Amino acid sequence: MASEHKGITIRGNSAVLTFTYQGQRCRETLPMPPTKSAMKQLQQKRQAILYEIKNGTFDYSKHFPSSKKAKTFRQGRADQYTIQEALKDWLKRNEPQYELSTLHGYNSAIFHHLIPQFGTLKIAELSVIQLKTWLAQLTCSNKRKNNILTPLRRLYEELYLDEIIEKNPLDRIKNLTISPREPEPFSLDEIENILYQLEGQEKNLIQFAFWSGLRTSELIALTWQDIDFENNRFYVRRAKVRGIIKKPKTAAGSRTVTLQAQAQQALLSQYAYTGSLNETIFHDSRKDQPWKNDQSIRKTVWIPALKKAGVKYREPYQTRHTFASMLLSRGEEPMWVAKEMGHKDWGMIRKVYGRWIPSALI
Repeated sequence: MASEHKGITIRGNSAVLTFTYQGQRCRETLPMPPTKSAMKQLQQKRQAILYEIKNGTFDYSKHFPSSKKAKTFRQGRADQYTIQEALKDWLKRNEPQYELSTLHGYNSAIFHHLIPQFGTLKIAELSVIQLKTWLAQLTCSNKRKNNILTPLRRLYEELYLDEIIEKNPLDRIKNLTISPREPEPFSLDEIENILYQLEGQEKNLIQFAFWSGLRTSELIALTWQDIDFENNRFYVRRAKVRGIIKKPKTAAGSRTVTLQAQAQQALLSQYAYTGSLNETIFHDSRKDQPWKNDQSIRKTVWIPALKKAGVKYREPYQTRHTFASMLLSRGEEPMWVAKEMGHKDWGMIRKVYGRWIPSALI
C-alpha cells in the first residue's frame, strides 16, 4: 500500500507522512486505520502540507502540535514562536555563562514580569508602543525597569543577529535615566549615637562598616585569613550575594585596604566571638552563623539601631559614602582613596565625592 502513495507509509493502525521542509526530511506518525477513506484524507493532508510549504504558509504546529520538530521549526518563525517560549529557551541556553546572582535577577524579570505581560505574543507581534505603555505603568525605580528589560533586550538582539526578525523593537527603547545615589554621609555624632544602640557582634559589624568602606556583600564575605594585623591592612577578595560567594565584579574590586584604627578596634572585639573558628568574621548572633545577605542585616540590625538613635534613615550603603567622605575631608589623596574603595581611577571619586575634596587636591 505504501508503494502506491508517495510519502505515505502504513504501519498497522498508524501512518507515517514524509515530506521535506526547510531542507530537512520530516517524518510524522499519525494514528489512522488503513482504510480507503483514511488513505484519501492522508493524501489530501500531505498535498495541503506541500502546497503550504511551497507558498510559505506552512505552520508545523498547526498540523503536528505534539511533534518535537514543531518547536524546532517554530523557533525560526517570528510569526509562530511565542515570547514565552523564546525567553525560556534563551535562559536555558545562556544559563552556564551567568553567575547565580545574575540568574536570580533574570528569573525574576522573566517569570514575574515579562512572561505574564508579553508571554502569549508571537515574537513578531511585540511593538514599541506596547513596551513604552507597559514601562510607564510599572511602579518601580528606573533602575529596576532597566534590569527587567535586560533579558528581553538580549533575546531580541540574538533574534535579530540570527535574522529571525528584520527589526528589533528594543532598539527604540532607550534605558531610562537613573538618578545616582547621592552621598549622605553620617556625622561623627550620628555614628557614635548609632553604635551606642548596639552591642556585641552587631556593634562590631557596623563599626567596621563605617571605618572600612566595604560594601555589605564584601563585609559579610570577609574571613580572618583576609586580615593582616601585623601590616595594618586587610584584603578584599570576594563578595557574598544572595548567599553565594563570588569574586568582585572588577579587577579593582580585589584590593588591599588600610586598616583604620576604629576598624581594627572592631576586629579585635569581634575576635572573641569568631576568631577561634578562623573562618567568616561577622556572624548573626541570633543564629551563631555567618550572615547570609545584606537584607537580614538591614532589617534586624540597621533599621532598629537608627530608630533608637533618632537618626534620619539612610541605607546601609551610606556607611561606604561616610568612609570616603571622612578620608577626603581629612586631606587624603583622592587616588589613594579610590584604591581603598575599589575604583580603578579617581574619576568616580571626583564625580561622587567632589565636595569633600579640599580644593588644593583637585
